[in-house]
Amino acid sequence: MVDPRELTARFEEEKPGRRLSGPVAVVLTAATLAIALLALWQVFRPLAQGSKYYLIYFLAGVLPLVFLAYPADLRLPRRLRRPHRDDAGSNGQIEPDPSGPSRLDWVLAAAALAGCLYPVLPVTLFGGGGGYDAFLDRQGLLVGLDVAMGTVLLLLLLEACRRTTGWILPAVCVLFLGYGYYGGLLPQSWAVAHAGLDFGQLVDAFYNSDSGFYGTPLDVAATYIVLFTIYGAVLDLSGAGRFFVELSAAAFRRSRTAAGRTAVASGFLLGTVSGSGAATTVSIGAVTWPILRRAGYPAERAGGMLAAAGVGAILSPPTLGAAAFIIAEYLGVSYLRVLGWAMVPTVLYYLGIVLSVEIDARRSGVRPAALEAGSAWRLLARSGYHFASLLAIVGLLVVGVSATRAVVLATLLAIVLSILDRRHRLTPARLVAALSAGVRGVLAVTVVCAAAGIITATTTKTGLGPQAAALLVNAAGTASSDPAVVLALTALLAAVALSLLGLAVPVTASFVIGWVIIGPALLGLGVATPAAAMFVFYFAVLSEVSPPTALAAVAAAAVTGGRVVPTMWHTLRYALPAYLIPLAFVVTPTGLGLLGIGGPQRIVVATMVTALGVAVLAVAAGGWLPGVGPAGVPERVLGVVAGLALLWLQPVPVAIGTVLAGVMAVGVLVRRGSAGPTGGTRAGSPALLRKEQV
Repeated sequence: MVDPRELTARFEEEKPGRRLSGPVAVVLTAATLAIALLALWQVFRPLAQGSKYYLIYFLAGVLPLVFLAYPADLRLPRRLRRPHRDDAGSNGQIEPDPSGPSRLDWVLAAAALAGCLYPVLPVTLFGGGGGYDAFLDRQGLLVGLDVAMGTVLLLLLLEACRRTTGWILPAVCVLFLGYGYYGGLLPQSWAVAHAGLDFGQLVDAFYNSDSGFYGTPLDVAATYIVLFTIYGAVLDLSGAGRFFVELSAAAFRRSRTAAGRTAVASGFLLGTVSGSGAATTVSIGAVTWPILRRAGYPAERAGGMLAAAGVGAILSPPTLGAAAFIIAEYLGVSYLRVLGWAMVPTVLYYLGIVLSVEIDARRSGVRPAALEAGSAWRLLARSGYHFASLLAIVGLLVVGVSATRAVVLATLLAIVLSILDRRHRLTPARLVAALSAGVRGVLAVTVVCAAAGIITATTTKTGLGPQAAALLVNAAGTASSDPAVVLALTALLAAVALSLLGLAVPVTASFVIGWVIIGPALLGLGVATPAAAMFVFYFAVLSEVSPPTALAAVAAAAVTGGRVVPTMWHTLRYALPAYLIPLAFVVTPTGLGLLGIGGPQRIVVATMVTALGVAVLAVAAGGWLPGVGPAGVPERVLGVVAGLALLWLQPVPVAIGTVLAGVMAVGVLVRRGSAGPTGGTRAGSPALLRKEQV
């Protein structure tokens, strides 16, 4: 069986890292432990020189480790390869050892350390250096050595991104870099033309400004994300993940749809601490796929369910994806506020999946699966303490404790409570392993966040954001002059653009690019700032389930052995509400109720109407009305129109959608009555099951 950790690395936003051993593993563990302690120290005793000073040291710790932990995946000259006696091939040449760094990797790691620490170099050298304050004083007036070291760091960050995420993100960064440098040569009549920047100005923006390498994305990675990944690693080693899956199985063991419900509930519970779509998909798939198979789920349908449930991890409080922390920083609000915005959409997202599970159970002839699980109450009594740290995070946020301190205190609570389980007790050695795993888990996202500074700094210096926003709005305005129609078309175009962008770059980078380019377009049309930010966030996340890449779906197919493309389409069907709900809270003011904004009445009305819309769309997509029977093509078309109308959240569209939903239900009843007891294919029949498996 394939190691779930290998699958996670392959299908997450990052490429697989090396499995190190010997002295190199000791060095990596020591370095990651030092970074973890620095991050924890910064929470309670911030460095006096400020956050940027801390970011310099954090990046100096992380970036060199990327070159040691991730292979280049390129053929190197023989003299630069790391010799290994077992690597001789049939041609007699020595191949590089994939389990250890090459000589070039060590050189790049040393160069990365020098490039990162140069801003705090205490001695004057060729007019540069001179300490942190002297470096800041040269902002806008960099000397030659400053530009040289900034260029070194720029190139190393691009290479680190290539090693961890592939070629596309570095290519996007180079595209923005080229735009900044050559944009002045564009015809000045073009909306995206600018005055032009020389290379020194660009390096200054990247290296010595608050919007470059050391901007908000890296700040989020170094202050929030690393602490939450450490917390997740501690919970994982303390047995929380296994407990969540066992609890889900115990809760639904007597249900006819126990297998599907267990997979969805496991995805939700694991998602509260994971914040990673592919990792959650692989984790729940490794445990629940055998159950789903016994219940009769085809591999592709089961894979779609697992992927959709897993991607919900990035949308589920209290540990959302990395971009959620960036939202809090960009908007200047507390992380608790962002959690509040995500609450109702998360519930509606999983409501859609649960309804699809129930429909599938009847339409596909799913069999009740016997789950080997005891009483849920006994399990809660024995291991329910795993929820304590999650509740502690929320409770501490409510009483005004910062998110960083809340997660550190929750981590300490999880460590203390681990003594209650002898099998998963966090001994000093296991605690070191958890801290190291937490930091190693943030290596890729850190370099992505630092490289995102290339995009944000270029956009800021050239004014690309407002220009691109104007182009987007003008494109929508060509179809209609009605403000409501322009807003709806702009939202649709933005959704398509974000979905395409997310196919190419990781979620964090996708959000950053989307926010600086698409965010201004939505804000300019009067969309509330929270709605615009969450809209960009949701569509950045949905890249993990969007064909043709759909990393979570590919990971699920690897677990189930199903065909990749059908698995993607099943995932898309399960995740359909997530595509439509963001449009609901952008195109109408009433939609703000879905983010918990606007008072109890607006929140309740928006939630209930949208829940009805999600349910109708689930019936239309699944072709079955639970408790009644199969829906034909006319009823399914009515369901699609009704669901879309209900999501408009205005009195007239809601009334039309409600009436159409009622007509759809009546049509299903009439179809059932006209079919008679022998007039159609029986749910669960071998013929229908064979059809599902084709």
